[in-house]
Amino acid sequence: MSEGDAGPDSETRPKGVEALKQHVITHKVEVSLWCTRLATIIFTFAYILPLFWNPASAYYRILLANAATSALRLHQRLPAMQISLQFLTQLFKEDSCHYLLYSVIFLYVSPNILVILPVFLFSTVHFASYSLTLLDLLGQNAWWGARLLISLVEFQSRSILRLIAFSEILVMPLTLIMSFFGRSGLLSIVFYYHFLTLRYASQRNPHTRLMFSDLRVAAENFANRSGTPSFLRSAILSGIATISRMAPAVPQN
Repeated sequence: MSEGDAGPDSETRPKGVEALKQHVITHKVEVSLWCTRLATIIFTFAYILPLFWNPASAYYRILLANAATSALRLHQRLPAMQISLQFLTQLFKEDSCHYLLYSVIFLYVSPNILVILPVFLFSTVHFASYSLTLLDLLGQNAWWGARLLISLVEFQSRSILRLIAFSEILVMPLTLIMSFFGRSGLLSIVFYYHFLTLRYASQRNPHTRLMFSDLRVAAENFANRSGTPSFLRSAILSGIATISRMAPAVPQN
């Protein structure tokens, strides 16, 4: 075989596959994130449709996959670990740190579908976005059906992020209820409250803060309706005032 003859494999192998292989080699962390998010999605379906795994086992695998995603993302975002106040301050500003804490909190709580909803939705949005990058490497006409599904997810991304924020808020009363029935500990309530304050103060993702604002407006409008009983109006306004006092200060950029 002459030096210029690379053989039949190099002539028939699609150039897109070579581009994909090179991308995987040079973007190991991003591809690993894609894999852990795919694992989160698979385990979520396994939890909902328990054909191959026990639902409880699938639930904890979801949280572990999410923890792996969060740890990898923190590895991308933060410099080398340091023991300093500045590093800890920066660490707790990261959304990935918030969801690493989320996984740890609910590893010790009885399975509930509302708990895994924000994890699943976040994984779906980011998995779809990076899947498009991988499909582009294979060629513009590759997997058109998958491209259609990705387009639907990206088109609804804002609504999905709002749903994630809403579910984060709903998990707080859920955790309280679960503690009364012995399905979670009192520390879960304390830790989840701190998680929610971190989400409220997030600088990169304002959706939780905006959702609190929208819910407040909706509650005030309901309380101020002429048909709302006075005792219910007082209870709603008192609840709004209490929650507002508990809200953390939001740093200005």
